[in-house]
Amino acid sequence: MSPAMAAEMENTIVSETQVYQKGVKNLADKGLNKLPLKYVLPNSDRPADCKSDNPNVIGAVELPVIDFDQLCGPNRRHVLHSLSKACEDYGFFQLINHGISSEVISSMREVSSKFFELPYEERAKYMSSDMHATVRYGTSFNQTKDTVFYWRDFLKLTCNPNLHQLLSNWPSSPAAFKDSASTYAEQTRRLFLILVEAILESLGAMEKEEEELLKEFEDGSQLMVVNCYPQCPEPELTLGMPPHSDYGFLTLLLQDQVEGLQIHHQQKWVNVKPLPNCFVVNIGDHLEIFSNGKYKSVLHRVVVNANELRISVASLHSLPFRSTTKPWPKLVNEENPRRYKDTDFGTFLEYITSREPKRKNFLESRKIIY
Repeated sequence: MSPAMAAEMENTIVSETQVYQKGVKNLADKGLNKLPLKYVLPNSDRPADCKSDNPNVIGAVELPVIDFDQLCGPNRRHVLHSLSKACEDYGFFQLINHGISSEVISSMREVSSKFFELPYEERAKYMSSDMHATVRYGTSFNQTKDTVFYWRDFLKLTCNPNLHQLLSNWPSSPAAFKDSASTYAEQTRRLFLILVEAILESLGAMEKEEEELLKEFEDGSQLMVVNCYPQCPEPELTLGMPPHSDYGFLTLLLQDQVEGLQIHHQQKWVNVKPLPNCFVVNIGDHLEIFSNGKYKSVLHRVVVNANELRISVASLHSLPFRSTTKPWPKLVNEENPRRYKDTDFGTFLEYITSREPKRKNFLESRKIIY
């Protein structure tokens, strides 16, 4: 190959890379009838049709439903038992009657959709590869490490601590974004604190123990991730997000009515059917570590489709970034020895910036092997 041809090929690769770094919404808006090779997964990683005979995929699963009203009422003991079973057996549950108004939720959905409808140049103001950035627009799963890209764009917003100081850096377009997103963030944080109190109680915490632990969570971290999965020309060849577990304690996911979330349950991939006006709540790696393995942080992924754009908003909550997470001593004894090493946010960031994250590799790296 001549030097001129080599230079031309290199320029083509650089140009294509720049296009993909701009995200899939930018690609989808141009109108595609074929999936670019950058997004085509190896056969073994592709989603399988739930209607096929593939033994690794079944249809939909009905997640346990936790009624928040009942949890805060006279049936609390019974609901705590159901909550504990859901965390042990599924690592996921659907939360209904959660107390966040339909107006707050619909407003959050509206500004999320409108953000991704903005011209690319407006969205690009927030694009960054800095994992520490308090506002970050990006694409794929980990665009600096992914060899194959995923069909997803996202906006990540650090919400706590000091939400009102952070707000100045949040997008000013669309016009209602800051007000709607900050109201939503505050209300999901309050909901998380009530939920985590119930989870601590389900693990056997007494009132004084709960108070001490809840003080830490009140100053805890909150990261909101607004996800956009545009229509995909060949959805069977790619994923919106790869199999992964969530770093953190609990994630509260707000979905629209477009299916896409799948969880790994009983060695099968199953669809989670969205329920109107509810949250899908899942256990994060931190809670699995804190519970010493009693509650499970479960693999999940996102499939995409050819017909409808899907928007979701994930609110990820945990202890403060500076805190160390470790198994709760009350859950460690001779019969149930300590199963995990201490971990913190710095360890996690170092891990994901050094390799392409897959499945539950980070959590596996914290396990103690006897």
